[in-house]
Amino acid sequence: MKVIDKLAWIEIVNREILSTKSFGKQKYYIPGGKREENESDEQAICREVLEELSVELEVPSLKFIGTFEAQADGHPEGVYVKMTCYSASYKGILKESAEIENFSWLKYADKDKVSEVDKLIFDFLKQQDLID
Repeated sequence: MKVIDKLAWIEIVNREILSTKSFGKQKYYIPGGKREENESDEQAICREVLEELSVELEVPSLKFIGTFEAQADGHPEGVYVKMTCYSASYKGILKESAEIENFSWLKYADKDKVSEVDKLIFDFLKQQDLID
């Protein structure tokens, strides 16, 4: 079994979760991405969010939410993604950058628009009564 190690930033406003869609992709993804060699969780998530949405996460506010695993979208059966999730405050104005075509605030009812691992995260957030 192959595991893709990723991190995600959980940002919830008005009981909706921030999600991004990359150019050429059909599904929305929670902002974040793959860890580079020897990066800590903090370094990886801060770098990815800055690259994707042009905002700086405030490191002291990082709070671990959970780790979720599921079949990786667009990969052969047996390739899984492990998503380690954090919430955090940020500085700046959200703006699409790099490979991001657009971002959107999704509700639980939009779960069909996201990847398999993100569906698990949506379920978790709904069970915690954090999203509608």
